[in-house]
Amino acid sequence: MGGLNIYKEQLSEYTTISNYFIDHYMEDANEAQLQVYLYLLRMISANLPVSVADIVTKFRHSEKEVLRALKYWELQQLLSLEYDNEKNLTGIRFHSLPAAPSPKTSMATVTPISVKLSTPADADKQITAPLAPIEPVAAEEKAPEYIKPAYTMDQLRAFKAQDNTAQLLYVAQAYVGKPLTVNDIKIIYFMSDVLHFSDDLIDYLIQYCVDRGKRDFRYMEKVAVNWAEAGITTPKQAEKMAAKYDKSVYSIMNALGKSGAPTDKELEFIRRWNNEYGFSNDIIIEACERTVLATDKHRFEYAEGILSSWKKENVHHKADITVLDNHYQQKQKQTANKTANSNRFNQFAQNTYDFAELEKELLSN
Repeated sequence: MGGLNIYKEQLSEYTTISNYFIDHYMEDANEAQLQVYLYLLRMISANLPVSVADIVTKFRHSEKEVLRALKYWELQQLLSLEYDNEKNLTGIRFHSLPAAPSPKTSMATVTPISVKLSTPADADKQITAPLAPIEPVAAEEKAPEYIKPAYTMDQLRAFKAQDNTAQLLYVAQAYVGKPLTVNDIKIIYFMSDVLHFSDDLIDYLIQYCVDRGKRDFRYMEKVAVNWAEAGITTPKQAEKMAAKYDKSVYSIMNALGKSGAPTDKELEFIRRWNNEYGFSNDIIIEACERTVLATDKHRFEYAEGILSSWKKENVHHKADITVLDNHYQQKQKQTANKTANSNRFNQFAQNTYDFAELEKELLSN
């Protein structure tokens, strides 16, 4: 099938969507998050008032989903939520997006739009102040809707009887390296039942915590609540958000002369160096510093070459790198000596002899 011709009629009303938003944010957002963001842009372009209740009615999402979507975009730094002294949501400020990738989102131009909760009865559903999406918060800071129910044994049996649950519990047990307790299973059930996490997201969350040395399911529960508060619904969203708050990622980016959030490809390199190669941050930083001295281009690929070679040489500590450096310098010195000796031999005057004439001369004597 050939290409399609796309025609545009002259329209009197339209909403402008930033190409930067399309390139960098659409892929990771879920349906509710995209609908909320785009609808707010549409209302701004038409200079029309809007409320949370309007969005709920328009898209048939629950109010919680709308508020989580707003919280998600705030954490992406695309907008800011404004509150009154009683912590009621009163407005939204959209931040302008850069025309090209930039380490910092411009905050110079903002467009305010008033968003008010529909009735005073909604006070118990207010959005709290921004929370870091990865690190846990104290239990008392949870929104009421995220309190874990007192599940009965019958409910747990029904949960465990589901087709997908057995595999999920098996994977969770493998991650933590011990049999799951009843309370552990209740927390996993809570993630699925109340937070509406998919099995893939629960799997990723448990792995994320274990990778950071946290095997306590109470800790995992707090992380899960934070992710729900941030509007995270997929492993990809969680991974991207985690990278933004991971200091080690930014230390590696800075060591390579990069500023701003890493791309998916750059994160892939960093994950390989940390997880597959098992290198500590100081070894990775050492490779990055050598990369910066060696090249201005393709620095991640160059650092990958250094670290993959160190992996083959069983490097575990910086002292191992010193041993390799010394060995390399000795080889270089030996090669230089061989070259010098070879050149010295070749510097002797090379005479050519007529052996027939020499033989005649010897016989005549």
